[in-house]
Amino acid sequence: MRSERFGGLLVALTLAGCAKDAPQAFVGTLEWDRIAVTAELAEPVLRWAVAEGDKVEAGAVLLELDPRRQDARIAEAHGNLMMNEGKLAELTHGARIETIDAARANLASAHAAETDAEAEYTRVAEMRKRELVAQSLLDQALAARNQRRAATQALEAQLRELTHGTRPEQIEQAAAAVDGARATLNGLTLTRERLTVHAPRAGRVDALPFRAGDQPPLGAEVVSMLVGDAPYARVFVPAPRRAELKVGDRFEVRIQGVAEPFAAKLRSIRSEPSFTPYYALAGDDASRLVYRAELLLEGAAAADLPAGLPVTATRAP
Repeated sequence: MRSERFGGLLVALTLAGCAKDAPQAFVGTLEWDRIAVTAELAEPVLRWAVAEGDKVEAGAVLLELDPRRQDARIAEAHGNLMMNEGKLAELTHGARIETIDAARANLASAHAAETDAEAEYTRVAEMRKRELVAQSLLDQALAARNQRRAATQALEAQLRELTHGTRPEQIEQAAAAVDGARATLNGLTLTRERLTVHAPRAGRVDALPFRAGDQPPLGAEVVSMLVGDAPYARVFVPAPRRAELKVGDRFEVRIQGVAEPFAAKLRSIRSEPSFTPYYALAGDDASRLVYRAELLLEGAAAADLPAGLPVTATRAP
């Protein structure tokens, strides 16, 4: 009886040693490359053009956001552009002939008033010499003459400005204002176009976090898409086995719920380690660092697999 127990123990230890020497499977999950489509403005969702699980081509309409607020901004920017273009045209063409004629008439009137004020000042000055008027009247006449003379000089300068044309610096400033207004309008128009959200790549709609009528915040993910020709197995390689793997190595991947295994190729493996995920905690490797690797699945059947399924991967013989 004692010998039978010893023999059974020896067999168990032998089997345990063989199991330990067998190739260790890498565990992980099935994943797809993802694209997050975000909202460029915080506007309500008007309608959805797709549903979760739909396959879409690149450029297909996914949803529409309310454009009314953006349309108002565009109308304001368009009016500002037209105003700046009008100012530039006015400065470029110069003053109208009617404006110049009015300035000349005003200058002629100012000359006449200045002549009259000069004569009045001369008359009062003669009377003051003979002490027929007070000094205050002479001071008033002098002030009136100087005012008329200053008004005439101002009108002369205005007429010169109208007849000599606009300064080049003013035209350059007006042209810069037009360019800025046009750039603002173009930016608003581009944002308006993106209120109709299109698929950036061909793929499958995985998640639609919002419903019609919801108002996603600025930068929120409104559509999550799975893209690429095939999924990949994201597995974790224990540190002691990291050195034996290289990009291009072949693997056999088994997926929970799928009978047949899939061939796969090591697409990438991280150079920075991370801690072992909870579902990979087993045996001696539970306290060690691991390296995340991606195994690209092969075969037409892989294109229909959903994301998130548990997988195990072993080196292909």
